[in-house]
Amino acid sequence: MKTRQLGTDGLKVSKIGFGCMGLNSTYGHSLAREESITLIRSAVDLGVTFFDTAEIYGPFTNEEFVGQALRNVRDQVTIATKFGFAIDPATKANTGLSSHPSTIRKAAEGSLKRLGIEVIDLFYQHRVDPNVPIEDVAGTVRDLIAEGKVKHFGMSEPSVETLRRAHPVQRVTALQNEYSLWTRGPETNGILGACEELGIGFVPYSPLGRGFLTGAMSSETKIAEGDYRKLLPRFTPEAMQKNQALVDLLKRIAREKNASPAQLALAWLLAQRPWIVPIPGTTKLHRLRENLGASTVELTAADLAEIDRAAAAIQIEGDRYPPQLQAMIGR
Repeated sequence: MKTRQLGTDGLKVSKIGFGCMGLNSTYGHSLAREESITLIRSAVDLGVTFFDTAEIYGPFTNEEFVGQALRNVRDQVTIATKFGFAIDPATKANTGLSSHPSTIRKAAEGSLKRLGIEVIDLFYQHRVDPNVPIEDVAGTVRDLIAEGKVKHFGMSEPSVETLRRAHPVQRVTALQNEYSLWTRGPETNGILGACEELGIGFVPYSPLGRGFLTGAMSSETKIAEGDYRKLLPRFTPEAMQKNQALVDLLKRIAREKNASPAQLALAWLLAQRPWIVPIPGTTKLHRLRENLGASTVELTAADLAEIDRAAAAIQIEGDRYPPQLQAMIGR
């Protein structure tokens, strides 16, 4: 697979990465450790060199799976993980945001141990903590870089103002925000423009709309208890029924390109900027192969214009998150 560069410090990764969150958390169906390890190693065999995890996934266990899976190919891959939540070590309960410098250091040490690595390639602040100046956060990561424990600093879902305050303290290599054909805020809120100006790579999470843009879901889909999507306004039956128009658009154009809806959605993202690297996740090998196939789908300027014209006529129903989670976005 071809590579792309994130940021200006030479971080090159596969054109499409692998988001590991869903392997054992979030969507109700979890893989066992050995199944997760097998799938991650299959991704490596298929050319993926960029793997995304976080201490909060599990919590903690996702990093263990990723570390074990990649141990024998450590020099061939880039591992990204995240800090920013306070997690009770006894109960593993998420007790809220925390980017206090001592918490960041503790998170770094924990991630290094669980991943079984000597340095974290890309260390994201998972969500901006309004109680800690972003200059202190960036400064702490700068110190961790100087100590050889971290290579690159990343942020997830900051406001443009916060990003601009952090970047002079420690260069931000990559920004990880939600971005897809049904979540296009980065185009209008200044984030993509700031990344282009400052030389920051962009890593869209949930590039397939948490599975909805693959065409595998509909208003008839019963979301299981324990599946995170059950909390999200876009996944009510009413919202899914109205948002089906976007999936129908993807299916129509995908047929013309001899591709799947998922491949078209990912190819559209790849075509937006040469420094965008989406990180779709899956628990199924055939879906992994399908997602990576998007790297060879070519969209012409006419194709992109057609998609944009048709998508502009579709009103997306439902917010990205319920209010308590939406409040963490763009601080």
